[in-house]
Amino acid sequence: MPSLIQAKDLCVTRHNKIILENVFIDVKKKDFITIIGPNGAGKSVFLECLMGSFIPDSGKIKRKDNLSVGYIPQNFSPERSMPISVERFLTLKKKFIPQELLNISKETNISGILDKNLANLSGGELQKVLLARSLLNNPELLILDEPAQNLDIKNQLNFYNLLNRIYKNRDISILMVSHDLHMVMSSTRKVVCLYHHVCCSGEPQIVAKDPEFISLFGNDMAKMMSVYQHTHNHSHQEILND
Repeated sequence: MPSLIQAKDLCVTRHNKIILENVFIDVKKKDFITIIGPNGAGKSVFLECLMGSFIPDSGKIKRKDNLSVGYIPQNFSPERSMPISVERFLTLKKKFIPQELLNISKETNISGILDKNLANLSGGELQKVLLARSLLNNPELLILDEPAQNLDIKNQLNFYNLLNRIYKNRDISILMVSHDLHMVMSSTRKVVCLYHHVCCSGEPQIVAKDPEFISLFGNDMAKMMSVYQHTHNHSHQEILND
């Protein structure tokens, strides 16, 4: 599969503190990769480097020519002093085909809230709206930074199930940072464990047994991940409605 983004030997230092050290990744067409790691491990800075909004001190980043990227930031809070409808927010500063907006609204289950004030959305609704906006113009790569960190367990399940359906139904690659380890192991195809450097990477069930993963997250978490992955492969009941 051709690469969409390749990063090699990325290094970032802030205030004499190492944030990233010789970090690498290769995101290929139709990949679903999740970056995990403790708080302060450099995950968000790494995404910023890949997107071009932060320049690393050293290393190389190679992007596919004319790569189209959709992005969901870690923290997004609608401005309550400037009311705006969901539909207006989706079309703001975006060139789009009206039919595409209708299709994506159905795909992300937001057709019923297009007239709603963005500031009045629940956490689950807002994340679906951000997902819909990131899909306008049909990106080749979707980048998400902690997309479900402020959601309760039900809405986390809803969001990750929705993301999985989009991945399966579209010709799209996904690169996501997440701390929801139990969800990650059931959703993603590949895990990159980052703690300033790449500690380990590979299929979720392999990473869960890696000594560096166990060192960071503990034996109990590793065992839970393996059990969750095994159970998920046999049965996973989706919760689709808020």
